[in-house]
Amino acid sequence: MTAILETRGLTKVFGGVVAVKDVSFQLHKGELLALIGPNGAGKSTCFNMLMGQLPVTSGDVYLEGERITGLTPRQIWRKGVGRTFQITATYASMTVIENVQMALMSHHGEILRFLPFATRMHRDEALALLDMVGMANQAERHSAVLAYGDLKRMELAIALAHTPKLLLMDEPTAGMAPKERVALMQLTADIVRDRGVSVLFTEHDMDVVFAHSHRIMVLNRGELIAEGNAEQIRNNPMVQDVYLGGGTVFASEGAQ
Repeated sequence: MTAILETRGLTKVFGGVVAVKDVSFQLHKGELLALIGPNGAGKSTCFNMLMGQLPVTSGDVYLEGERITGLTPRQIWRKGVGRTFQITATYASMTVIENVQMALMSHHGEILRFLPFATRMHRDEALALLDMVGMANQAERHSAVLAYGDLKRMELAIALAHTPKLLLMDEPTAGMAPKERVALMQLTADIVRDRGVSVLFTEHDMDVVFAHSHRIMVLNRGELIAEGNAEQIRNNPMVQDVYLGGGTVFASEGAQ
């Protein structure tokens, strides 16, 4: 079976610093794959290379068997890759539904031509996406007044507006309260199950990682040092050493 996403020897060097070294993995359809590691391990650098926001030093990225190394972020997005960010990227001056409508207009190639009619376009589709993430009842609120957890859910609706086959989520629960984290990742797991979307996400909260990921990869100093299910990663001595200096990897808010 062809992987949705595959990397082969992905490497990034900044000057004399090797930020990511020879990272190779596969992500399959309907899989929720976690990429974890301490701060500075290279997780965000990996994401930026996957999405074309950073050029690779060496190695390749494949989407459903097609080499996408060197494509621009927009070209990669057009091929069915969505992304959410550590810090939400939304239009604060717009309402919740307008943010999603803008994403839908971009998906349909309508931004410039139909901008004067934006508030009337794709409302039903936007409301359906907001309902999926539990935000339909806040559709007419301005995003500037939303709680951070609601902003994250709105950003997920925006990412889904393009009907992606692959979703990259860079620390999706950063800045959220514990209950909000659990709710957002359960929502993500439901979307993976119901829509067959494949998800690669980075995360520091081990409760979230162990509870929701199908498989976990551990990055340290730019290199993959472990891969497996929650139990295998929890009991891996190298992972324990990386996180807690030899202690057991338990759930931990802010495990770095």
